[in-house]
Amino acid sequence: MGDHPVAGEHHHPSAATALGALLLLPSELLHEILLLLAVPELLRVRSVARPLSSLISSPDFRRLYHLSSASSGPGPAAAWVLLFKKLPPRDAAIRGFHGPSGRWFRIPVSAILAPAVPPGEDLYFLAASASSFLFAANGRRELVVVDLTARAARRLPPSPLGPRGTSSWRRFGLKLVADPPGSNRFRFLFAELVNNTPFLFEYRSETDTWQESEAVLAEGAAEAADPDGDGGTYLCAAHAGADCVMVYAGPRADERPVFFRPRFPNAAGAGHGERLHVYGDGSAAVVRSAAAAGEDPTSRSRGKVVTGVELYGVGAVGGDWELVASVPGGLVEGFRKPYAVMTGLLAEREGVVRLVLISNCRGAWNLVWLSYDRARREWRWVPVPDWGGSKGLNMAGIAVSSTFSRLWPLAAPAPAPSSSSSSHR
Repeated sequence: MGDHPVAGEHHHPSAATALGALLLLPSELLHEILLLLAVPELLRVRSVARPLSSLISSPDFRRLYHLSSASSGPGPAAAWVLLFKKLPPRDAAIRGFHGPSGRWFRIPVSAILAPAVPPGEDLYFLAASASSFLFAANGRRELVVVDLTARAARRLPPSPLGPRGTSSWRRFGLKLVADPPGSNRFRFLFAELVNNTPFLFEYRSETDTWQESEAVLAEGAAEAADPDGDGGTYLCAAHAGADCVMVYAGPRADERPVFFRPRFPNAAGAGHGERLHVYGDGSAAVVRSAAAAGEDPTSRSRGKVVTGVELYGVGAVGGDWELVASVPGGLVEGFRKPYAVMTGLLAEREGVVRLVLISNCRGAWNLVWLSYDRARREWRWVPVPDWGGSKGLNMAGIAVSSTFSRLWPLAAPAPAPSSSSSSHR
């Protein structure tokens, strides 16, 4: 399946003429049609004719679209899987899979990156939130942020740890947050062990400055408000299989971060068979695998298949992992494919936990997207089709964003005045 390009801001008179009949529809019906489109499609429609551009950019329509995205139900809802393929900066593009429409979109960023990234730079995609996409530049050992709404890129000042190459950034230990939500301002947080002591580092785009805080050991288990609701953040400062060091930063700026080492119950992180541990937003997924049929179980290069997935959460800061839910066996059967290597990412927003597993088998990549709705206690598997470019893919970063659908292009400046989504429970 091919991906769909996102057009720039160009108005085409011939296209506007072809859409004449559409523009004659009642405004209520036209709103209903446009509300069904994904954001990249709206960007393309917005570039076709000025009447549609004015309608889509209006505050009333933006409010309706945001409400529609927020109430689209469990599962993929307004979420995206965003993938970056290692290419020269002049060809750089994000591939975005939109769950509700079941399609891939190509989001070009090469022209935006050009002023901030020199030719030949090696980029790695770290995170996304709303209109902000964060990259690590390996050659210059610095961070670069792309603002899609402003169509601008800029380099961030070095963190207190100094210049860092792409291999220094760990997916489980970092988070990009639009602050306030829906804006192009953001906070970037990451946790790291410094001389065996957990530290929290935070960059604020509003002030263009970094802050660092040494985390203190949590004294027993203390109830924490929902991190998705109060602004609290969980980050994994270090991990080795089932062992990890979690850092929790509360919502108040004067609140010192704490760290703790949660343990899995009943040796969930150990035992027979392969186990992959994926951490994110105060949750952990344990992916169990076994040798594929016909493979030598003693071979290091054997093919494997997933046999089960369990979701764990920390009910309290300083507490241990608690089993939340297991993916039903019938659902696992649907996405069970042989693989050689696998990694994953985990994110939660508005009570929906999203788990993406990325695996490779003989040069072919496979993506599995699972979501768990806490209120409904419901798992969903979102089939992700191949866009036709994954064979031999040199992947350079992946992210999940549930705020990208709330991205909105800046309204065109006013002219100067004249002188006179299958589900299982």
